[in-house]
Amino acid sequence: MTGNVRPAEMIRITTPELAEAFIEEQVKEIREQVGDKKVLLALSGGVDSSVVAALLIRAIGNNLVCVHVNHGLLRKGEPEQVIEVFKNQMHANLIYVDATDRFLDLLAGVDDPETKRHIIGEEFIKVFAEEAKKLEGIEFLGQGTIYPDILESEKGIKAHHNVGGLPEELNFELVEPVKLLYKDEVRVVGRALGLPSTMVDRQPFPGPGLGVRCTGAITRERLAAVRESDAILREEFAANGLAGKVWQYFTIVPDYKSTGIRDGKRTFEWPVVIRAINTRDAIEASVERIPYELLEHLVKRITTEVPGVNRVLFDLTPKPSGTIEWE
Repeated sequence: MTGNVRPAEMIRITTPELAEAFIEEQVKEIREQVGDKKVLLALSGGVDSSVVAALLIRAIGNNLVCVHVNHGLLRKGEPEQVIEVFKNQMHANLIYVDATDRFLDLLAGVDDPETKRHIIGEEFIKVFAEEAKKLEGIEFLGQGTIYPDILESEKGIKAHHNVGGLPEELNFELVEPVKLLYKDEVRVVGRALGLPSTMVDRQPFPGPGLGVRCTGAITRERLAAVRESDAILREEFAANGLAGKVWQYFTIVPDYKSTGIRDGKRTFEWPVVIRAINTRDAIEASVERIPYELLEHLVKRITTEVPGVNRVLFDLTPKPSGTIEWE
């Protein structure tokens, strides 16, 4: 798939038939581009990278090498889930890299959102380069870039770790088979590829992970608060039938504290912000109306179960004027 501009005549993929046609076209293009060489893929376990992995497996089989990097910014239980699904169930050629300390040390004291994104993106490239040196025949880097990533990067709204190519000193050529698709189209393609619904319908997760949800300078303590509050939110949404209804939902822990009361004593702790939105293509988004009783329950659970938190807020801002992520 050449160029970064979606052709005006490109039909939106909404049916299995259109998805199959797209898959056939992309498999042919991938084989022509890659030949008998190997592709290194950043496999986060999210929708985009999972679909790209399935496409590449269909096109080049064992010549795909998947790398799952735990940068310490993943959701609770996520590394274990990726290993179980892709390595144990799908038998993918998967390399697991625990780089938690490496990433968090680089991010210590960095509070600018774009600087954080660039640090995370650049370090990802370095990790892949190191893994590639251990392998023979790696000449390509597969990426799950989708069209909203390109549009937001071009408009200067935010930088994306998987947009803009690689440093000149690396010899990888990019393979980006879904870069002209919107998120809803990627899901249709994923279903046609036979991926399980737990992958295809999984809510989007940013490349920088919880790094853009732990706003300001990242600390391990606030990362833990984001991770635990997010796990509670996902658990309650699943229990209340919202997991398949709401397009994306997550928590943010800002880098400031407020006064509260716990056991009759003053506290000075963080707030947790809940974000729940619906969208078709991630270009515009509306806020999901959460039942008030559920919000009250979430407040109780989060303030009692998550250390360092004494307040819960609900973000009512659509896109625009706010982006989906806070950073």
